[in-house]
Amino acid sequence: MKIKLFLLLTVLSFSSYYAQKLQSPSEFLGYEIGARFTRHHKVVDYFKYVSSTLSTVKLEKYGETNEHRPLYVSYISSQENITNLETIRKANLAQTGLISGNSDSKTAIVWLSYNVHGNEASSTEAAMLTLYELVTTKKAWLENTVVIIDPCINPDGRDRYVNWFNQVKSTPYNINQEAKEHSEPWPGGRPNHYLFDLNRDWAWVTQVESVQRIAIYNKWMPHIHVDFHEQYINNPYYFAPAAAPFHEIISDWQHDFQTEIGKNHAKYFDKEGWLYFTKESFDLLYPSYGDTYPTFMGAIGMTYEQAGHGMAGLGIKTDEGEILTLTDRAIHHTTTGLSTVEISSKNASKLNTEFRKFFENSNFKYKSFVLKNENQDKTNRLKRLLDTHEIRYEQAEKGTTKGYHFNTQKEGKFTISDNDLVIHTDQPKGKMVKVLFEPITKLVDSLTYDITAWSLPYAHGFDAIASKTKVNSTVNTNFKKVTNTIDKNAYAYISKWNSLEDATFLSALLQHNIVPRFTEKDFSVEGKSFKKGTLIILRNDNRNDAFDAKIVEIANKHQRELTPSPTGFVSSGADFGSYSVKPINKQKVAVLSGQGTSSLSFGEIWHFFETQLHYPITNINSDDFSSVDFSNYDVIILPNGYYSKVLNKNTLEKLKKWTRSGGTVIAIGGALESFADKDGFSLEQRKAKKDSINANLVPYADTERKSVANLITGSVFKSTLDTTHPLAFGYDKTYFSLKLSGTSYTYLKEGNNVAYFDKAAKNVAGYAGSKAVKNIPESLLFGEDQIGSGSIIYMVDNPLFRSFWENGKLFVANAVFLLNSDKLK
Repeated sequence: MKIKLFLLLTVLSFSSYYAQKLQSPSEFLGYEIGARFTRHHKVVDYFKYVSSTLSTVKLEKYGETNEHRPLYVSYISSQENITNLETIRKANLAQTGLISGNSDSKTAIVWLSYNVHGNEASSTEAAMLTLYELVTTKKAWLENTVVIIDPCINPDGRDRYVNWFNQVKSTPYNINQEAKEHSEPWPGGRPNHYLFDLNRDWAWVTQVESVQRIAIYNKWMPHIHVDFHEQYINNPYYFAPAAAPFHEIISDWQHDFQTEIGKNHAKYFDKEGWLYFTKESFDLLYPSYGDTYPTFMGAIGMTYEQAGHGMAGLGIKTDEGEILTLTDRAIHHTTTGLSTVEISSKNASKLNTEFRKFFENSNFKYKSFVLKNENQDKTNRLKRLLDTHEIRYEQAEKGTTKGYHFNTQKEGKFTISDNDLVIHTDQPKGKMVKVLFEPITKLVDSLTYDITAWSLPYAHGFDAIASKTKVNSTVNTNFKKVTNTIDKNAYAYISKWNSLEDATFLSALLQHNIVPRFTEKDFSVEGKSFKKGTLIILRNDNRNDAFDAKIVEIANKHQRELTPSPTGFVSSGADFGSYSVKPINKQKVAVLSGQGTSSLSFGEIWHFFETQLHYPITNINSDDFSSVDFSNYDVIILPNGYYSKVLNKNTLEKLKKWTRSGGTVIAIGGALESFADKDGFSLEQRKAKKDSINANLVPYADTERKSVANLITGSVFKSTLDTTHPLAFGYDKTYFSLKLSGTSYTYLKEGNNVAYFDKAAKNVAGYAGSKAVKNIPESLLFGEDQIGSGSIIYMVDNPLFRSFWENGKLFVANAVFLLNSDKLK
């Protein structure tokens, strides 16, 4: 208890000049840290107060959340360092090669990030204590160290949790685990506004918080980054070193210094008798965490996990009979935060030396990754991602190269055009290039915390090659701006269909009450050829004087190239008046949310429609689903979830009746179980083969490792597509899917197997358990079960997973707009 008492006493009564002048968090807020949860605006107020009081603290607003809460970082250092803050920043970046200039940097840069998960709320309380301690009792460490504190990465989630807790808590707080204050309602405070896990979004930057944070992170590139978390109440405290597997690019120094940091923490925890563990559970492989992303950018990236989580409240009795309080949790996080700064200050010179070495990137197996630019929209999307991370890319020079071909998973020759995209590994962020683009991530241990495959060529749908020789390329910044003009003689305007951007354009047309059509057949007209799915906007369907001006305006805004056609008479394919050229109606879309649904899956759908398609949806609470008038909607989407209570016999029959009348149900992931093996539906779940020996002779110590044989932990499988089906319009004949579980379904005996795994299917990247992988060959990926005039679309794998599997998104747009859209409801 000595450290705890010391910290609390110094917070309240430190007698130095600054402490007399500066209020502690408790004095400023009017209550002791740990007595209640501090709402985000009060935390911001305290950081503003400190920065306005002390010249050694600088506060910078770097962004704003979806719910308009501000995002701040605070810089804490000596007066000299704060005065020279920009010089220190530039010298540090010069060490990496990202900018030129003086690289003589000797200052340690430590970044402490708090509360990425909103209901892991003790860390933001600790952020205030840590700030106060640094500027009062720990000023000596700041002579050679700049500390950057982000007090709350996820304010929307935090306030969701805190506001709920304040509404339901007992006074005094109730330590009984069964009390309401220890059981958050759906969706909980963990995710952000769109219910995304921000600690899985560092590399993919799909969320506004991530985009803004990465921008300021790249301005600094710290040497140390700590991501403060909480875990379940019976796990005491976790700190570095991390568990295996480590990604192979992690240097010996990064690995070893984690151990030194852990030893420093242990010194304080041992003195107080606080429980902790290291080298378990939390690995350093998946690149989109708050510990791995900084690690792959040269830092010592670490996760610290305190017992608590959204269950703990202000105090709770653990299974071991201990009373865990918010005060305890905040003090523990304060202790490790300060310990991190301490050891960083003691090793400032070494941190800079090893940081500089990390950016020497000349010895990789693959020197260049070449991506075929066959779809400019995809290329532009990938370029935007690379720009966000300040990863350099160039335009290829025409020629050939040899290397690993992503599509065939074999070494071979690759023809390069002068429009292809090249990303070299001999650049400052070459290690991150290797991590994000390598076809197969080296996995030394199958017991890992997250997905094991994420290669961007697969995720974005590129034909690509990894070359062992550097491919010739040139820097090209040319951007072709699309400028359409009005053609009053146009019988129709034609626009391609093979990207998410095309779907967003369609969304805009519909919302401006323009009626488009799409073709189910390839066609050619006036010497030009077009693929299935192509949008055809007929003058006859849109009889108003503003038609030409409006469609050209929308197309130019969305940078879509329009091809005017003076006739509906085609050279090949179906004429524009054919039944195969179907109208697209303004679909009314409902999405199920609430208990039973995965909040993450619902959030992915919500985010997709609102921020990418920009198309309105209606969110329906699962508790109300049985009483909803389904006739108000054309499409109902069931996110990944478990619907045994929601889709009972009566509701399922009601849904089937609505489908027969022309509705479209889109079921994703676990939602398929509500239809599998039931009368009236074609879906059948494949049963895993049982071992011939029933006795469990696995040693207890090996039980966990043995169990992974039944798992697929985010690996890539190659599927075959029926490109004649509207669900697959815009795609080639193969699609690489990210498979997240070993659950599989047989081919549909009735209906359409639109995407499927053939008998030779196997994982081309990532881990798949030896038993689970046997269930994948000859199984369904995406299928259509035709019921009356409508359809149920089965999506075994989630094409919207974390919004980073970019090549899957068009499937969802196809399911919404190209299936049953022409039916009269």
